[in-house]
Amino acid sequence: MLHLSAHQRYFLYTGATDMRRHFDSLSGLVTSGMQQNVLSGDIFIFLNKRRNQIKLLLFEGDGFSIYHKRLERGTYELPHNDQGAMSCSLSHQQLLLMLEGIALRSVKKRPRYAHVVP
Repeated sequence: MLHLSAHQRYFLYTGATDMRRHFDSLSGLVTSGMQQNVLSGDIFIFLNKRRNQIKLLLFEGDGFSIYHKRLERGTYELPHNDQGAMSCSLSHQQLLLMLEGIALRSVKKRPRYAHVVP
């Protein structure tokens, strides 16, 4: 079952993705386009050209899961990233805000302590 946790890592593929792609071809995008290990347990996020559809891909130890959502109206916002980069990292909060349709550029996060594990 696909669930979103603050303890997972999230990677967004910044190119437009054909939403007809399924498990194997999305896994190929992760490996070749994003230079990531698709079997890592991380969640990989894909958007179509119009940005009204999103797919999340996750390997759960014994197989792949895909979450697919199509908006009836509106679009998903792309977070700011380096030009030319094929992927970018997202936080758990950024992904949730993106899925809820909240503009990421207008959100201001107040400073908090964050424990860094060595």
